[in-house]
Amino acid sequence: MSATALTNQTFNNQIQSGITLVDFWAPWCGPCQIQLPIIHQLADDLKEKATIATINVDEQTELATRFGIRSIPALLLFQDGKLMDTMIGINQRDVLEAKILKLMN
Repeated sequence: MSATALTNQTFNNQIQSGITLVDFWAPWCGPCQIQLPIIHQLADDLKEKATIATINVDEQTELATRFGIRSIPALLLFQDGKLMDTMIGINQRDVLEAKILKLMN
């Protein structure tokens, strides 16, 4: 399993229940290419606990604008539709997992 690619049409439904980590990225972004394998590994490791998703900012410009994404990678963490945390730049797997697990408790 890898991260779920979200679109303008699927985003709202996806974040409404449970914990969702969303990675805003672009194919031309070097740091994003470093972050993506971490995101996909989290999707595999936490599939029973959280949804891990990606949004290509070049294809989903409305969502990037809605959340004021100016730098990528940008990771937004939602719980039951509410934005709980925003992280800009490359984040290590253990940091992301700890933030997700903290929301579960």
